[in-house]
Amino acid sequence: MSGRDRGRTVVVTGASAGVGRAIAREFARHGWNVGLIARGEAGLHGAADEVRRAGGTPLAFAVDVAEADQVEQAADEIAAFFGGIDVWVNNAMVTVYAPVRETPPEEFRHVTAVTYLGQVHGTLAALKHMVPRDRGTIVQIGSALAYRSIPLQASYCAAKAAVRGFVDSLRSELLHDGSRVRLTMVQLPAVNTPQFDWARSRLPRKLEPVPPIYQPEAIARHVYRAAHEAPRELWIGASAWKAILGNVLIPGWIDHYLARNGYHGEMTDMRADRDRPDNLYEPVDTDPGAHGRFDARSRDTVVAASPRWLKLGLAAALGAVAGATLFATEAHGRSEGRRRVERR
Repeated sequence: MSGRDRGRTVVVTGASAGVGRAIAREFARHGWNVGLIARGEAGLHGAADEVRRAGGTPLAFAVDVAEADQVEQAADEIAAFFGGIDVWVNNAMVTVYAPVRETPPEEFRHVTAVTYLGQVHGTLAALKHMVPRDRGTIVQIGSALAYRSIPLQASYCAAKAAVRGFVDSLRSELLHDGSRVRLTMVQLPAVNTPQFDWARSRLPRKLEPVPPIYQPEAIARHVYRAAHEAPRELWIGASAWKAILGNVLIPGWIDHYLARNGYHGEMTDMRADRDRPDNLYEPVDTDPGAHGRFDARSRDTVVAASPRWLKLGLAAALGAVAGATLFATEAHGRSEGRRRVERR
C-alpha cells in the first residue's frame, strides 16, 4: 500500500509519554497514520507499538523540538511517506519546579526553547506542508497556566503564555492571507502524567499535580475533537475555567491565595529523591506509558467547552441580572409614584 493510500495523518510532538502518548493512541484508534516525535527512544518504541495495536500506522523520530532543523526534517519525511500532514499537535514540554531566584538563566532559556520555541518550530514545519495545500489543522497544547501563572513554575507558565501570544498573531496573519489552515489552542487542567517523576525540581517533597486530576485519555478525546472542530480555544475542565476566568475578575485575590496555598498544593508529603534523573536537557529514556502515579486519584472523564460559549452564557446571565434589576427598579418607581399620588 503506497503512502498516499494510507488515509489521514497526524503528527504529535512529545509523543513518547503522557498526554502526547494518549493523543497518538486516540488518533490511531480512529485509523489515522501517526507521526511520533520525541527525544526518548524507549518511549517512542512503546508509543509506536501502541499505535499499531490501536489500528494506526506509526512513523517515529527521535527529535528534540528545540532544534528547528530536526523538526523540519522529521516533518518532511513524514509528509513524504504518508503523502501529506492533515493535523499537527504541538505537545512537547519540559519544566522546572523551583522559585525564580533558584532557577539559573540557562534553565529558563532551555524551558523556553522546548516549551515555547518547540511549538513555534512545530508550527513552522506544519505550515510548510499545509499552506501550499491550503488545508490542515495545528493544535497547540496549552494550559490554564497560560492565563494564570502559579508559583514555583515561572519558566513553564511564561512559555505557555508566550505560545498563546504567538498563536494569536499567526491566526490574524492566516486570516489576512485567506488561508484555510486552521489553528486551535487547547487549555489543559492537571493531568496524571509521568512528568511529575522526571521534571527537574529543587522542591523538598515529591511533586504532584494540583487537583482535580484527569487521566490523559480524557484529555486526548477532547484534543481529537478540537482537531476536527478547530474552535479558537478549548478549555478543558472546570478547574481550568475557574483559573482563567478568576484571573480576569480577581487577579489580586488569586495572587494572595496562591502565596498562601500554592506551594503546598504542588507537593506531596513524601520527601523528594534528590538523586533521581530529570529530563530537562536529556530524556529519561524509559517507557512509562501515558500515566503517572496518580491513577487512584484521577478522573476518567472531563468536560470541555469553547470560551465562546462560556462568554455567551456569561453575557446571557449578566443580561438576565441586568433585566431583573431594571424590572425591579421600574417596579419600585411605579410603587413610589402611586404612594405620592395617594398622599396627595
